[in-house]
Amino acid sequence: MAKGGGIGLGAVILALVAAYFGVDPSVVLDMAQGPTSTYQQSAEPIPADDAEAQFVARVLGETEETWHAVFQTQTNGAYQEPTLVLFRGVTPTACGTGQSAMGPFYCPGDSKVYIDLSFFEEMQRSLGATGDFAQAYVIAHEVGHHIQNLLGTSTKYQQAVGQLSQTQANQLSVRMELQADCYAGVWAHHAQAARQILEDGDIEEGLRAASAVGDDALQRRAQGRVVPDSFTHGTSAQRSRWFRTGLESGAMRDCDTFSASQL
Repeated sequence: MAKGGGIGLGAVILALVAAYFGVDPSVVLDMAQGPTSTYQQSAEPIPADDAEAQFVARVLGETEETWHAVFQTQTNGAYQEPTLVLFRGVTPTACGTGQSAMGPFYCPGDSKVYIDLSFFEEMQRSLGATGDFAQAYVIAHEVGHHIQNLLGTSTKYQQAVGQLSQTQANQLSVRMELQADCYAGVWAHHAQAARQILEDGDIEEGLRAASAVGDDALQRRAQGRVVPDSFTHGTSAQRSRWFRTGLESGAMRDCDTFSASQL
């Protein structure tokens, strides 16, 4: 299903080591909040019949249906939908210029999920994360950051990170990212229970995708060694574990990575 031109593997990996699935949280989360619910595209038109664009839109719609119900039952609140922005190359955002090398990302400044459609081709070719559900996991992870924004977690992170050393800030960032992975699992749990969206092999695809984007895996691929103090998103094992936690539990309360003694 993946379409679109690719970008250099070296540029992708070097960027993703520092900010995979989004710009650096210390930059992104420094923005104001304000949810919207309109669908937008970048200046470069995405054809209406683009299969990848249609798939992304369907997955986002599925997350919206699920999170409306989950929010009502688990937080007693009303879910506010994010905006989806599809682009190729570059696009303006409230968090600065979005670029392909950033990978998919969420900007709390405008409550939008940004996805460069060429990314999925790169993800399959360079990281070995194949399959439709691997792509759905990526989208659900970014929606997980939107959940954090709605719940005020992003604001608390922003307030705390300015008082920390770089190493401590990185550790807090890991907890933010792992919670977004867990929320992706919560979505899959409830979507499956309500509408049986999963097919044989889908869970394995999601777990492989989570593992492929661990900081240790990305650093080892890019530079042949790992630097734990520089981790910002968690190891392959941690990302898989927290995605599975949300998937098996379906309870948002079980995604409290900030109180967890062991990640």
